[in-house]
Amino acid sequence: MAFMMSMTPGIPSSPSPSPSPSSPPLSQPQPPASLPVRTIPGAYGWPLLGPVSDRLDYFWFQGPETFFKKRTEKYKSTVFRTNVPPSFPLFLNVNPNVVAVLDCKSFSYMFDMELVEKKNVLVGDFMPSVKFTGDLRTCAYLDTSEPQHSKIKNFTLDILKRSSKTWVPELTANLSTFWDTIEADVSKDGSASYLIPLQKFIFKFFTKCLVGADPASSPKIAESGYAMLDRWLALQILPTVKIGVLQPLEEIFLHSFAYPSFLVSGDYNKLYQFIEEHGKEVVKRGETDFGLTKEETIHNLLFVLGFNAYGGFSVFLPSLIGTIASDTTGLQAKIVKEVRENAGSTLSFDSVKNLQLVHSVVCEALRFSPPVPLQFARARKDFQLSSHDSIFDIKEGELLCGYQQQVMRDEKVFDEPDTFKPDRFMKNKELLNYLYWSNGPQTGSPSESNKQCAAKDYVTLTAVLLVAYAFQRYDSITGTGTSITALEKAK
Repeated sequence: MAFMMSMTPGIPSSPSPSPSPSSPPLSQPQPPASLPVRTIPGAYGWPLLGPVSDRLDYFWFQGPETFFKKRTEKYKSTVFRTNVPPSFPLFLNVNPNVVAVLDCKSFSYMFDMELVEKKNVLVGDFMPSVKFTGDLRTCAYLDTSEPQHSKIKNFTLDILKRSSKTWVPELTANLSTFWDTIEADVSKDGSASYLIPLQKFIFKFFTKCLVGADPASSPKIAESGYAMLDRWLALQILPTVKIGVLQPLEEIFLHSFAYPSFLVSGDYNKLYQFIEEHGKEVVKRGETDFGLTKEETIHNLLFVLGFNAYGGFSVFLPSLIGTIASDTTGLQAKIVKEVRENAGSTLSFDSVKNLQLVHSVVCEALRFSPPVPLQFARARKDFQLSSHDSIFDIKEGELLCGYQQQVMRDEKVFDEPDTFKPDRFMKNKELLNYLYWSNGPQTGSPSESNKQCAAKDYVTLTAVLLVAYAFQRYDSITGTGTSITALEKAK
């Protein structure tokens, strides 16, 4: 999801300085400079054996972070050939061969739609069955060259633009319910696991804002809609993610085959019917204003709601809350001071635009723990790709793969990259040019001609509003990435 804020009245964009003329952003691939041309190091190994060996390293013996780091060290290069899961035995039509691009400069080539395409590569060469989405390829799997991409992307942008009127009131109302629940649990039990209450909040908030439907109008959806999306999401991406259960059980049962869609078809059909019945205004707009069929409209709405919005925030917000709640450096006191002095008594998009520290904390959280771990793009044609120190020849059809956690810790761009620095983007706003969590730079503008997250600025502003609300209500919050152990109400 994404939306260019300047197109929405009343919604200021997050701080996004223009790059200086003397220092073009890495998000705009430059013509190769006077760097040495180097053969891409690494290898795919023997058929079947190479991919299986890399898969076991990726999931079992090393884990994704160590997997990419060790190969970077081995080849003395942030660009190299390797295999990424899924692979043999039951993924015979999936090619695991990729060219890893693991620094900010090489990674930025994946945003140049003249050089790369994004058809069916959301999670790599593996694509979950379209039966998960009503036998339709949703916008996330479409390349910008496909006519339906512009229709659906513009529809998504329109949804966000129209939802801006109710976004903040719905957010604060649902945050009030969320924190009431956490307070009651902490008071009763001494601590509160907030993951499920957070998912319920995210589901209700986005359903009302994006679909224009209140889950309360359907008791089943109100009670279990979030869990339906959890199951639907999990079955699509299980072959590609490390869960951390006892090996070799994880390899045998989670990474060896694709799960069939019929296991969640009942849940999905209930959500489809809910949108069809209670989101009629938004569905009708997709049909009349953007030339989509009713089925295309609803399936894409469900994907935006479930995969992009609910799925993305379910990963990002626990990381953000946990980072702030576990901080012992005095960060919370600084946030409290900034929020109380600058956010006003009633929160709005406009009232939080001057919360420089909070904006920086949110951006640093996105850098430190990107909600989407991997990005993929396929070479549209032969071209030359540059890392910081070399040039490499990329052939048409080769699949590029970037592990965002490593890319976002590029030591040539970010000082002390393995340290969480709350004021990093406040001290140096130019670094926003290299913050790539959204399939593009934070200073970029989502449009029908690119694949940048349509709700890029909504994500950061919503997170800023969430932090501001919390520290209007509390003087301090103590906890972890999964639970709150103490709350001190604002005096």
